[in-house]
Amino acid sequence: MMEYIGATGTPITFDAVPIEDGIDFHFILGFAIDADPSGQTQNGTFSPYWVDTLTPASVAAIKAKHSNVKALASLSGWSLGQKVIRWYDPVEPQIWISNAFSSLRSIVIKYHLDGIDIDYENLPKHNSTFAYCIGELITMFKHQSAISIATIAPFYTTAIPYIELFKNYGSVIDHVNHQFYTDKVSTPKGYLEAFRLRAEQFDKNKLLPSYEVNGRGIQGDAFFEALDLLKENGFEVHGLMIFSADASSTNNYYYERKSQAFLLSSTCV
Repeated sequence: MMEYIGATGTPITFDAVPIEDGIDFHFILGFAIDADPSGQTQNGTFSPYWVDTLTPASVAAIKAKHSNVKALASLSGWSLGQKVIRWYDPVEPQIWISNAFSSLRSIVIKYHLDGIDIDYENLPKHNSTFAYCIGELITMFKHQSAISIATIAPFYTTAIPYIELFKNYGSVIDHVNHQFYTDKVSTPKGYLEAFRLRAEQFDKNKLLPSYEVNGRGIQGDAFFEALDLLKENGFEVHGLMIFSADASSTNNYYYERKSQAFLLSSTCV
């Protein structure tokens, strides 16, 4: 189970989110951004911009309370305030990679994190340094055992550069948190077709279905009908991704509860 948290400014806490002990639960903190507060790029020097209620002490506390909990920093997201964040090709990629590793490792250590999630959402489709820089960054983290988990979060307009990233560095990427809610499907059958396409582009065993609370794409219990349809058509649902705990704070975490119940029932079959 993967859940984004802290990206919208809502003063949320980890303790508010229901966590079942029988499955791995990964909080994805949004976002760490290589920009200053005005949005000026920093050549790979990342800073955390998630809501300040998600403190280092609170990460340590929720992990101590639930041994199945891990925490990741998501990189970039869509914007910083009103400033849209875009991938910029660094003049010297090796310097960007070195800066990114150093700054992110400091964040990982300070916040007791287990991994990173790649969520750059404004990318050139071709001839970019994105796949190389991000792939080498993840590889460096994994080879130095500085993290144990790395995930990527493509969506329909960013599929091409993420496919390149996964093709070249898939061995160090653990999960693909594809944002299916951007694929503009609202029915279980449409969701199945979207999942089938992304399973061909990435690795079906690393691809996770996803849901946006009160958001785009399929909504309500139709999402769980779609999950049943995936299973009926031969796909194993290894996990789920939800965006986000911030929105779920208004509905008593209905989708988190039902998603975990679905995963627990699937593991018991």
